[in-house]
Amino acid sequence: VQLVESGGGLVQAGGSLRLSCAASGDNFDAIGWFRLAPEKEREGLASISRRDGTTYYADSVKGRFTISGDNAKNTVYLQMNNLKPEDTAVYYCAADRTFRPIRTKWVSLRGVEYDDWGQGTQVTVSS
Repeated sequence: VQLVESGGGLVQAGGSLRLSCAASGDNFDAIGWFRLAPEKEREGLASISRRDGTTYYADSVKGRFTISGDNAKNTVYLQMNNLKPEDTAVYYCAADRTFRPIRTKWVSLRGVEYDDWGQGTQVTVSS
């Protein structure tokens, strides 16, 4: 699955951005959003199941970020509100091609479970 992210940019603290992740096909069970900031480990932010729309969020973004999907367009979105300077990072979407009858939060936000990755989009939040 090829993934292309878009929607990143520069925004002031308190502002919003919506990231998009366009997939080349539908051969995946879930899409996740991750981010990587300088000198920090990759962080799983949110995921959505293609089959039933179940979503999971990291505590750091719950209540501020919303993941949604449009199966007809094979596109997943990440709406980010009330952005903070610490949200500055490169944001990636990834596809999990493994069919999981039970999809837990721990698996869904774990990067190593994902097979295909986009090129990333930079999000910079100024204070």
